Amino acid sequence: MSGLLARRPIPARPETAPRTYPPGWWGMAVAIATEAMLFAGLLSSYFFVRAISPAWPQGGIEGPHLDRTIAFTVVLLGSTVPMVIAERAARAGKMRRLRRALAATTLLGVAFVVNQGFEFAELSFRPGDNAYASLFVAITGLHGAHVVAGLLMLGVCQVKVWTGRVTAARHEIVRLVAMYWHFVDVVWVAVFTSLYVSVA
Repeated sequence: MSGLLARRPIPARPETAPRTYPPGWWGMAVAIATEAMLFAGLLSSYFFVRAISPAWPQGGIEGPHLDRTIAFTVVLLGSTVPMVIAERAARAGKMRRLRRALAATTLLGVAFVVNQGFEFAELSFRPGDNAYASLFVAITGLHGAHVVAGLLMLGVCQVKVWTGRVTAARHEIVRLVAMYWHFVDVVWVAVFTSLYVSVA
């Protein structure tokens, strides 16, 4: 009788593996954090030199024009929209929509880089003229290089989509490229505000 009344042991609940991010995510996160520190250092140098300079920009250099830069800032920031659409399309397995969204992001990014090329060609100063000139070219040029790197990533991503290597169950590359592209957009907000808006 006592055996019948004895409580049966409750089976232990299986331990679930802790949820974590894949190595690729951590690699991109570390890369973004490193690049963010680089831009933070450059922008800090820019504001330090500006604070100790009697006039800014130095050497009588005319401040940057905002009209066209504002337009292409909208273009770059607008590229975030199709990138978000691309992420959602990848998760849903909608490859046609994914290809179109990646193409739209790429076109907007190319337009931004082309405009920056024209802007550099029209500069009235050279990087070696003074500290302002060198910092302006270094910071904006470095950001432009990051946009180009993002475009290359988008190209690789597009190739993998077209060759069937991206599916609803396997789309990590889209997520990683989106992380980088959003970072590039956020950095441009800081660069544009610091080097353009604050000087106008």
